[in-house]
Amino acid sequence: MRQAIPIFKKEFRSYFVSPIAYIVIAIFLLVTGWFFFATFFLVGQANLRNFFSLLPIIFAFVIPAITMRLVSEELNIGSYEILLTMPVTLTDVVIGKFLAAVFFVIAMLVPTFTYPATVTVLGQLDWGPVIGGYIGAVLLGAAFSAIGLFASAMTRNQIIAFIVGMAICFILTLIDKMLFFLPRAMLGVLAYLGADFHFQNISKGIIDSRDIVYFLSVCFVGLYASYLALREKY
Repeated sequence: MRQAIPIFKKEFRSYFVSPIAYIVIAIFLLVTGWFFFATFFLVGQANLRNFFSLLPIIFAFVIPAITMRLVSEELNIGSYEILLTMPVTLTDVVIGKFLAAVFFVIAMLVPTFTYPATVTVLGQLDWGPVIGGYIGAVLLGAAFSAIGLFASAMTRNQIIAFIVGMAICFILTLIDKMLFFLPRAMLGVLAYLGADFHFQNISKGIIDSRDIVYFLSVCFVGLYASYLALREKY
């Protein structure tokens, strides 16, 4: 597993070599900042509820854009074969690339700390839900990064990887909003599968082991599926 660290460092640095990282971060901050501050003064409450309520939908679009190149690019240009000639395992490759995506998500969230700082100046902020919201955001980002990595491992085409990853993340985000179309017997199971359901629980400042287990399970399934997809190719 120590060989995963150099892969992580290489992938994380590569984000900031190209302008893609800065464009993604700028778009993320522009969208979240617009929706947060546009409604903050209308609501008149010192909280970040609007920011965290929008985060799953925004992540469903942004994170697949971050992860789409992780494996697809190397498969397309042929550098993946060179990577496998080095003393690394498929597990090292998957973990290293996954960690790079997760830390990029964290780097993307860091500038949003200005939102609670602004609210603190303007009113009395309850930091419990804020801390819970950021913990949930990292867990949600990790889960969607694992899904995006799997989509990237399935194809050489980055656009297809983006569409597949976005579709899966979007379904997980909205599945609990479409329960009224489904039979009553399936409601409990499908509600549990909703990423937004678990994220909103944590964002209220309630750290429940069931929500943590859910996000860790999605990470494991996504990473294991990525491993199997890469093993099938080589």
